[in-house]
Amino acid sequence: MATTGKKKKKGALVDQDFIGKMEKSLSELKSGIIDNLIASNEDFKEIVEGMDPKDLADIASDDIDRKMIEAIGSQEMKRLKLIDSALTRIKQGKYGLCIKCSKHIPQDRLVAIPYALMCIECKSEEERRNR
Repeated sequence: MATTGKKKKKGALVDQDFIGKMEKSLSELKSGIIDNLIASNEDFKEIVEGMDPKDLADIASDDIDRKMIEAIGSQEMKRLKLIDSALTRIKQGKYGLCIKCSKHIPQDRLVAIPYALMCIECKSEEERRNR
C-alpha cells in the first residue's frame, strides 16, 4: 500500500501535509507573539523609566498606560499557551481533535484558529453555557 501523506487515525484520515503547514503557521504565530511581548515589555520599561514626579492626573494616566500594556501582554500570553498546547497535540498525534468530544475539527476552523481546542459544536455549546 502506497503512502499518500495521509495517516489513518481513529477511523478518519489525517492529512499530514495540512498538519505540517499548521505546525509551521503555529510556530510563526508563536514567534510573532514573542516579538510583540518583547516590544511591549520595552514599551513598559520606557513608560516606567520616563515617569517623573507628576500631579495625580498624570500618574493615573501613566498607570492606565501600564495596565493596558499588561492586559495586552496577558492576552498574548494566553494565545502563546494555546499555541504551545497545539504544538504539543501535533507531536502527540492529537492535533485537530476536539478536546471535548474527540471529533475532528474542520480544517477551515483550524486555518482560521490554528490553536482551536474544540469543534464548532462544542465551542458553541460552551459559549451558550457561559452567557
